[in-house]
Amino acid sequence: MRRVVQFSTGNVGQHSLRALIGRPDLELVGVHAASPEKIGRDAAELCGLSEPTGVVATDDIDALIALKPDCVVYTALGETRPIEAMEQMARFLAAGINVVGTSLVWLVTPRHADEWLRGPLEAACAEGNSSLYVNGIDPGYSSDTSVFAALSLVTRAESVTVQETFDYGNYDDYEYTGTAMGFGSKPGDEPAMAFQPGVITAMFGSLVRNIGGHLGVQLDEVTERCEPWYTDEQIECRMMTVEPGGLAAVRFAAVGLRGGTPVITVEHTTRLTPAAAPDWEYPPEGHSGVHKVIIEGEPRVEVNTLLSHPTLDVTEAGCVSTAARAVNAIDWVCRAPAGLISVDQIPANELVRGLMW
Repeated sequence: MRRVVQFSTGNVGQHSLRALIGRPDLELVGVHAASPEKIGRDAAELCGLSEPTGVVATDDIDALIALKPDCVVYTALGETRPIEAMEQMARFLAAGINVVGTSLVWLVTPRHADEWLRGPLEAACAEGNSSLYVNGIDPGYSSDTSVFAALSLVTRAESVTVQETFDYGNYDDYEYTGTAMGFGSKPGDEPAMAFQPGVITAMFGSLVRNIGGHLGVQLDEVTERCEPWYTDEQIECRMMTVEPGGLAAVRFAAVGLRGGTPVITVEHTTRLTPAAAPDWEYPPEGHSGVHKVIIEGEPRVEVNTLLSHPTLDVTEAGCVSTAARAVNAIDWVCRAPAGLISVDQIPANELVRGLMW
């Protein structure tokens, strides 16, 4: 049985925490929380379970290290505080504790991560003889596991397109997602954080290069594009209210070019409610989100991943799947050689072990 610490209990962390508590092959021994109102509360309470675990949340990293867990599940938001998040991960790794996580999405393809991030974490892994694995559903599953499964079905590929098409209206995360994408902003405003020059390429270009590398394709360059959509009418949703003239949808992509032709594209279409951007592509009827892979080739292949849940919105179901990509790898990562791990190093059967009990 693996002894595990959950680090953060936010949109993704609450679901990984719930999974850790439920799994008979994992033992939750600690929980980290940054919010004062969460510190001292039982782990079960922090993820909506009724039966107490006896494990209470703390903000003391040294105390969590002293528990000598086998692994930490790190789901704290890192993209707005990358240095702090990297340093927190490195403390566990240097202490000989493995880390799986969903934060610092550049590490989904660690061989393409910049040296400022990769170097210190590799050093920490070497010091502690530990391993680090970061993944999610997107970035993650749709641009690695799903795309490679689709590519295995063709004899020749002409182009690869990975798409996320989602309605974020019910996603209760204006503080990060809403502001990062600039929802509600007006034409002429300063571009939102996610769409500053070079950010799309920094966040998603490594996914394009990773696919190209596995295909043996030499890309001439990776470019980015972004298209805003502004509403004429007020749009109200759980995330926020967008006044007339405000940004209510955005379509953006990182594109790998060869000979001036797009051959590998990672694209997102994100809207707030179905009323936004009516001329853009929608998910299949009856669904508010889809992760899609399209291979133009011999033959053409299209793979659609549709999430659902009996009580959760599809965006929340996506958070469950994001958590699963980390939790399901715990046992293998604990047995892996020291270093930064990408999903292509993990045998597919290892990611389903322990899921049925």
